[in-house]
Amino acid sequence: MTPIDFSDPRVLAIAAVGLVVVILLTLIVRKGRPIAHGDVFRASRLSAGNRLFPTQVQITPAAVVRYTPHWFGHIAHSIHIAHVSSVRINTRLMFSDVFIETSGGSSPVACHGHRKSDAEAMKRLIEQYQSAYYKQPPAVSLATHSPGADN
Repeated sequence: MTPIDFSDPRVLAIAAVGLVVVILLTLIVRKGRPIAHGDVFRASRLSAGNRLFPTQVQITPAAVVRYTPHWFGHIAHSIHIAHVSSVRINTRLMFSDVFIETSGGSSPVACHGHRKSDAEAMKRLIEQYQSAYYKQPPAVSLATHSPGADN
């Protein structure tokens, strides 16, 4: 067995290509990991538009966040839970699309390529958090009920 000659340009070229491939794969894996702990739903890499960097949807008691990573940076679209007017699920053969409509009247936030069970869980969580949000007692403004004020 002969030792590898690192002064050979072909060996250096193969090593450089290998290093670039490892760096790109590491970047793709890192950008595809969940954005936070909790209820995060990631689209399937098998669906269109999600091959390298799958879109993720995080649902919290306060907001719904759609997070789409890119080679450089990301796009995050956040909607307060009180501004979600409806959640529509379009189920296809393999994957489901989730459309989150806002009360502001703009076009719905579209999330493509989720499993059917994930899409239903997303809708259930949003409805659950909205119910909890609207069951809270209204906040009392200190300016209108200050002590010693004459009405």
